[in-house]
Amino acid sequence: MEYIVTEKHGAGIQKMIETAAAAGGGKVVLGPGIYPSGTLYLKSNIELHLEAGAVILGHPKPEMYDDFRHSGLDMVTPESSRKCLIAAADCENIAVTGQGIINGQGPEFFDRANTAPGKFFPKPEHPRPRMVQLFRCRNVTVEDVTLLDSPNWTMWLVDCEDVRISRIRIRGCQQMYNNDGIDIDSCRNVTVSDSFFQTGDDCLILRAIRRSPDTPAICENVLVHHCTLDTPNQGIRMGCPSDDTIRNCKFSGLVFRGRGTGILSYHGYNYLRKNCTGYLHIHDISFDNIDIDTQSHPIRIGNEEGITLRGIQRISFRNIRIRGAKPVVLTGRAPVALEEITLQNVTGTIENNEVPAILSNVRDLKMDNVQLSTTTSEKGVFARRESSSWETKF
Repeated sequence: MEYIVTEKHGAGIQKMIETAAAAGGGKVVLGPGIYPSGTLYLKSNIELHLEAGAVILGHPKPEMYDDFRHSGLDMVTPESSRKCLIAAADCENIAVTGQGIINGQGPEFFDRANTAPGKFFPKPEHPRPRMVQLFRCRNVTVEDVTLLDSPNWTMWLVDCEDVRISRIRIRGCQQMYNNDGIDIDSCRNVTVSDSFFQTGDDCLILRAIRRSPDTPAICENVLVHHCTLDTPNQGIRMGCPSDDTIRNCKFSGLVFRGRGTGILSYHGYNYLRKNCTGYLHIHDISFDNIDIDTQSHPIRIGNEEGITLRGIQRISFRNIRIRGAKPVVLTGRAPVALEEITLQNVTGTIENNEVPAILSNVRDLKMDNVQLSTTTSEKGVFARRESSSWETKF
């Protein structure tokens, strides 16, 4: 059954969501118009549908948003913020659909007046809301909508299952920090397809954030295909060193354009949690049919010295076409070796650099048709040096 929102504000939307939920569920429809809103709570069996011309307009002040509170998510939250625009916890059969727009007004949360053109806005001290935050939800659909200018992570999916995201557009000002595209955290059976990402921070992120040292976190069975990624940071980021397990994920048919690293799973001290020397285990991840054009590393996998991950294993790169300014990097460091790494049909150019790839501490490296050309920097200036060698006496 359809429930038409007639009051053009967040309270009107929430009232209709509650009405539909009390009747067992239904489709809550927003017609064309602007709907200023603070936090909205989805309920089980609810589809929030934005018709073309409908805009949910997030308030530009943090105090207009609720903090996302749940006993199962009692942890230090990223960017010290629990605020969000669209929230759901322990729900099933929920959806956000339609040709409309959800606008978080992200730039309004930053000091733009004192920022040089093209530079990142300084991080504000006040908390910034995420656009969408879902915790322990099942059978989730997000289709066709545009998510515009999230002040913080655009979508944070935590411990969710059976999620389908397709034909969406995530557009964020590329001068904003932390406006990630989709953070898929400890989720299972997630598909992201046919979508466009333009962000100032990472586009697609796989995480397995442990909420406590004795609480397992597993991110698995994620399929991403036919998407375009545009960012000055990472196109795809996999894990941080204190995460738990990320496994059985596939990326295919992607295009990356940006200044940052195309595919990154590199683990250093700057993301290491207190009282932890590293815990992450990544295995059985495949990348196929991907174009990467970047001013940085096309691919960077590995860890800094002393970080003791449980393993980075069975990672394959097939049919990868690249143009980058920095080398492909596959560098394990003892005691953590990269294991069973496959490079097949990896071709392209590393510009203004004499080194096409850096490989170290890799066990069972398989390479087939790897063709990487390099171009060097400007010709060096001849300058004779004093030497005691007999060759200089002639």
